[in-house]
Amino acid sequence: MTSISRRALSVAITAVAAGLATPALAQANFPNRPISMVIPFAAGGPTDTVGRLIAQAMGADLGQPVVVENSGGAGGTIGAQRVASARPDGYTILLHHIGMATIPTLYRRLAYDPVNGFEPIGMVTEVPMTLIARRNIEATNLSELVALIRQRGEGLNYANAGIGAASHLCGLLLMKAVDTRMTTVPYRGTGPAMNDLVSGTVDLMCDQTTNTTEQIRAGTVRAFAVTTPERIAALPDLPTSAQGGLPGFEVSVWHGLYAPRGTPAAIVARLNQALVKALQDPAVASRFADLGTAPVPIARATPEVHRAFWQADIAKWRPLIQAAGQFAD
Repeated sequence: MTSISRRALSVAITAVAAGLATPALAQANFPNRPISMVIPFAAGGPTDTVGRLIAQAMGADLGQPVVVENSGGAGGTIGAQRVASARPDGYTILLHHIGMATIPTLYRRLAYDPVNGFEPIGMVTEVPMTLIARRNIEATNLSELVALIRQRGEGLNYANAGIGAASHLCGLLLMKAVDTRMTTVPYRGTGPAMNDLVSGTVDLMCDQTTNTTEQIRAGTVRAFAVTTPERIAALPDLPTSAQGGLPGFEVSVWHGLYAPRGTPAAIVARLNQALVKALQDPAVASRFADLGTAPVPIARATPEVHRAFWQADIAKWRPLIQAAGQFAD
């Protein structure tokens, strides 16, 4: 064998060996560059607020920035598809909310698999919802509001942030609970819907405390109930829906973190480790409390527990969405 052939063979063997070692080496060195956290909604909304807090805290533990990238539209499916299609190397992750459980039913034609296209990293938080209205509405408590809804029906306008948004889902539950339909007014995001509620253009809305607490405290909207079994510390004077006379009207908006399907278990575990550290950060807990929520208990933040919870929630919402006949495609 000539010296040239030997050198060529040596180079080829080295290249093959390097190629075989690359995946393990990449996992061992993960992360060695910034990570993109895709939030499939507009900046400034409740999910964006949660995501930015978690991203900053996770970045501190990972030693690399976790950069938030808003990729909104189509009920969160545009951003979700972007992550589902990304390289499964841990450098593109998704922060999504309860829509991960409703999209499989709301959208009957998608370019990605909304269930099997992701590896759960862990759950982040469950955010209570609040039922609010324009401040001059003709009701002062939940019982009066229910009576008003039943009296006026479609004469009342219910605002939401779009089909599949948390505010849309809460509206479906509300109309089922009072057995009365209202006129639904979908917007392109939470911000525009809230602006029209504050101005009195629409009558009602139900949204996450991360988006409503400051408005309630400022008195720019009238609050009627929080949709959790217990009152919340951020709004201690606000009764639960059951206390207000509407038992069974309970919903919270959970947020979870995901990687593309096929992401190595070691990388998912490292991301989960950083998430758990973020959830234990006193600064994160304090800011969450200001927004009317809290980090989930660490036992609920594992990939396995979140996967089981996610699957159960898909089964919970499917019949309600199908019965309403409101699909996004």
